Amino acid sequence: MPTKKIPTKTASKAPSKKSTSVTPAKKAAPKKSDSGTPLSVVIRRRILAQKARFHANDNIAQFIQPGELEGLVDEVAEKMQAVLESLVIDTESDHNTKNTSQRVAKMFVKEVFNGRYVEQPTLTKFPNVSRLNELMIIGPITVRSACSHHLCPIMGRIWIGVLPSKESALIGLSKYSRLTEWVMCRPQIQEEAVVELADMLEKKIKPVGVAIVMDADHFCMQWRGVKDRDSKMVNSVMRGAFLKDSNLRREFLSLLDKR
Repeated sequence: MPTKKIPTKTASKAPSKKSTSVTPAKKAAPKKSDSGTPLSVVIRRRILAQKARFHANDNIAQFIQPGELEGLVDEVAEKMQAVLESLVIDTESDHNTKNTSQRVAKMFVKEVFNGRYVEQPTLTKFPNVSRLNELMIIGPITVRSACSHHLCPIMGRIWIGVLPSKESALIGLSKYSRLTEWVMCRPQIQEEAVVELADMLEKKIKPVGVAIVMDADHFCMQWRGVKDRDSKMVNSVMRGAFLKDSNLRREFLSLLDKR
């Protein structure tokens, strides 16, 4: 009869073993939402519910909740690790590639494509008290972007011309650089990037005219494909007075620092 008490002792030991094995399982969760669904899927569903666009050069910050970017980095790192394995790269014994997947994920989400995931920088506007109406040129502003076709770097410079009116708002010089960086930190093509930047400046400042010139190296031509080291792309957007007044346009272009 006393042997019936033996299962009771065995049962009391079992839970203690289970409790020690639960901790690692909980630590593996941050790549997904609370429901276990990948964060990228959760964010995509929010976007689709609003019938919004999420092309490579779109900003989707309004659909990302506080703290989710870290989880997105983890998810991208997990998938990047699979890419490295498919490329037959030994990430276990090669000390150079051990944490490459995490580094690349952090670079994509928080640096080179950061303009997709964070909100537009605050642009403090000032009234045009002095009623300035002369040509202003800002630049060259260093540009770092990426081609949406191959995710290869686009490196170059931008010049911005603004002709304010007496009613226009004014913004600090540093804000031109901040806004340019925010627009450029996305996968895109150069032709669309300068148009988007011009649209934003027109909306924010409401000037008589806006002009933008971008001069850039495209590594999708220099690093791969034709591998032409000397090829560049230069394009411009002219709005308002810059489009209508050839003398103003000529003055702007002649003053650009092309050194």
